[in-house]
Amino acid sequence: MAESMRDLLRGLTVFAGPLASFDPETAPRDPLELFREWFAEAVDTGVAEPHAMTVATVDADGAPSARVLIMKDLTEEGWWFATTTTSAKGRDLAKNPNVALLFFWGPQGRQVRVRGRAELAGAEARAADFRNRPLEGRVAGLHGRQSEPLGAASEIHRVAEHSRARLEADPDLAPDDWGLYLVRPREVEFWQGDPDRRHTRLRYEREGTEWRRGLLWP
Repeated sequence: MAESMRDLLRGLTVFAGPLASFDPETAPRDPLELFREWFAEAVDTGVAEPHAMTVATVDADGAPSARVLIMKDLTEEGWWFATTTTSAKGRDLAKNPNVALLFFWGPQGRQVRVRGRAELAGAEARAADFRNRPLEGRVAGLHGRQSEPLGAASEIHRVAEHSRARLEADPDLAPDDWGLYLVRPREVEFWQGDPDRRHTRLRYEREGTEWRRGLLWP
C-alpha cells in the first residue's frame, strides 16, 4: 500500500541539526536591532535567501493572501518591500494597509513575525527603487500585469520584448504604478526553536515611542 501523506509527514525530521542559541535576557530593547543581529547570523551561517519573507495581506472582504517577497531594506522606520500598486497585494494594501511579515530561517530554527501597517512611499523614492532594479526585474515590472489571466505563455515573451525596447529607449523610465512600501511595525516576535519543544518566544509591542517586551508561552 502506498504511504499515506500523514505517514510521510510523521516520518520527516524536525530540527535536524544544531540550532542557534538565544538568551532573551540579553536582547536589545529595540526589536529592529535584534532583527539585524539575527539577520547577520543567518547570512554568516549560510541560510539560503535570508532576505525572503512571507507577506500576508487581506482584501476588502477580509480574505487573506500570502506570498514570498524579498526585503528591500530595513531602516529605523521598519521593513521595506516593493511591488506594483496594481497587483493583488497592492490592491489589498490600498483597501486595508494592515500587513504581516514572516521570516523563517530553518537551519537555525528561527522565525521573526512582524505585524504593522504598510505605507506607500513617495513618487521619487518609488522611481529610484525601480531604476535600481536589475534589467530583467525592470522588464518584468514595467508591463505590470501581475495576477491577470494569461492566454498563452508566448504572450510573456512578446510583452517582455516590448518592455525591453522601451527601457532601451529610455533607461530612466519608471512606471507610475511601481510601489515601494514601508511596514511600520506595531508588534515583532522572535521565535527560537528548541528540539524539546521548549521554544523561546520574545514579543515586542509598540507603546508610543517605546517598545514593551515580554516572553510568551510556546
